[in-house]
Amino acid sequence: MTPKAVFWDMDGTLVDSEPLHEAALVAALHSIGIPPPTNLHQRVLGVAAWPVYEMLRDEFGLDLPFDAWIVRKYDHYLPMAETLVPRAGAIEIFNELRALGVEQAVVSNSDRLIVDANLSAVGLVYPGMKTISRNDVREGKPHPEPFLRAAWLAGVDPAEAVAVDDSRTGAMAGLAAGMKTIFWPEAPMEGPPGAIVINSADELRGELGLR
Repeated sequence: MTPKAVFWDMDGTLVDSEPLHEAALVAALHSIGIPPPTNLHQRVLGVAAWPVYEMLRDEFGLDLPFDAWIVRKYDHYLPMAETLVPRAGAIEIFNELRALGVEQAVVSNSDRLIVDANLSAVGLVYPGMKTISRNDVREGKPHPEPFLRAAWLAGVDPAEAVAVDDSRTGAMAGLAAGMKTIFWPEAPMEGPPGAIVINSADELRGELGLR
């Protein structure tokens, strides 16, 4: 059965942007003489900018103020954003749900600047589209607030909504919001307890009642 609402993570779920985020982070670190940690990808996947900054500051000696740091990272990221491509199958499913009248929103731990740039790069922009960025909530994922705000904007009970996310951080937020949560990682891995783990767009279609 098709759900009343589907709320999508952006980076890594709708848009194949995680490699660009990591490349921008590595370039920004190199620019100030800090070697990136070998497990950087695992430590920052799905995590908002401020906790990543705190980790780099506390463990690796980043001594720039946050505002100066994030400008440096985005100076590397934004010129690359136009090269972004959608995650295979994701936007097709988004558009199919939209044609069926299913409420949808993009729920991201990224700043508004990045949300708008990414969605514009892959052509996922239309009047009335609902998007929640890290700037729109007090607490980012894994807190449930971003997904709960999406439910409020869409006018649906969280229990009637589905959250789709590629990171454990995001899946934990969906579960905490009381939503059916689909964990669609970029590489096969175990999801948080309670999440439905899938590994393909075809599986996602099945979970959303589209076949």
